[in-house]
Amino acid sequence: MSATWVLARRNLAGNRVRLLVSVGGVALALSLTIALEAIFAGVANQLTTYVDRAGADVWVAQAGVRNLHMVASWLPDSVTDQVRSVDGVADASPILYSTDTIAAGDERAVAYVIGLPPDAAMGRPWNVVDGSDQLGPGEVIVDRGFASQAGVSIGDEVTVLGGEARVVGLSDGTASLVNSVAFVSFEDFAAMRGGAPVVSFVLVKVASGASPEEVAAEIERVVPGVTAQSRAAFAVQERRLVMDMSADVIAIMNAVGFAVGLAVVALTVYVATLARRREYGALKALGARNRFLYGVVLSQAVLSVALGFLVGLAFTELISLAVAQTDLNLDLAISAASLAKVGLFAAVIAGLAAILPIRQIAGLDPAVVFRKGAAL
Repeated sequence: MSATWVLARRNLAGNRVRLLVSVGGVALALSLTIALEAIFAGVANQLTTYVDRAGADVWVAQAGVRNLHMVASWLPDSVTDQVRSVDGVADASPILYSTDTIAAGDERAVAYVIGLPPDAAMGRPWNVVDGSDQLGPGEVIVDRGFASQAGVSIGDEVTVLGGEARVVGLSDGTASLVNSVAFVSFEDFAAMRGGAPVVSFVLVKVASGASPEEVAAEIERVVPGVTAQSRAAFAVQERRLVMDMSADVIAIMNAVGFAVGLAVVALTVYVATLARRREYGALKALGARNRFLYGVVLSQAVLSVALGFLVGLAFTELISLAVAQTDLNLDLAISAASLAKVGLFAAVIAGLAAILPIRQIAGLDPAVVFRKGAAL
């Protein structure tokens, strides 16, 4: 280890209380940033669970509709056969879709309500943990988290799409912090919404060896009035919507974290530098170059931030594990991109925090430091 890092580590370790305050402050600031981004990323991932698990390679919607959240898509039911006849399409299945409130007693929750044909090969609930995954007239499958909160079990009735439906199945993995997914029969959905001969989306399974992107482009070329996207592209649009909605909140909290981290590290390194003015003066008198002393100060800042980053990451991981043990429909998704962003964020903090102490050393006169009564 170089002399610069050895001296920096000794300076920081010389006052354990100051080091703990510095590392703790940085950890708090950075964990705030990591956790916030992880929460929003987790919510975004949960919102695309249905898209990811529906089994479709391509999603076909009304022209201009590129996501599920807070949109309406209506297509003539003849579109399903038109899509099915496109080259590269192995199968096509229509669904009806609406964002609605599902209610049981005093419990109400926002849900994506999906209307499924009886022979639907795609779009079905993928993990029914209690009851049946088959839907008949007047029946509904709801998320078990909602059922638990509402005190609902198999055979009870809930209100959905303005009518009553009997719970026949409980699904798992179909809820997020924002909403859940409920499934009703295609006929019930159509009847509750006036019985018009329409569909909301057509889910497409592409032929073996076919590219979802190429098939989507061919569907748009052949079938008028539709927007077709691969499952991956559709999910990206859904996640982007959520992240765009949360961008201002993330920016504000990042600014708060940055300010807190910068203030803590800058104060710690500055105080540590002032406390060792005599040593720096002695090193200057012995011929140490300013570049070496600047490196010591910058190394102190980097070490403080690095330790704070590791502690903050560990703290966020503990929060993630704790949340997973609760009934909250929340998943913290800590991504490599997020860690890289926070790492850059931390590096900037370290660099800025070292500026003022470096200026102190730059103007340090060894003769003044060693005068009787010189400030420490």
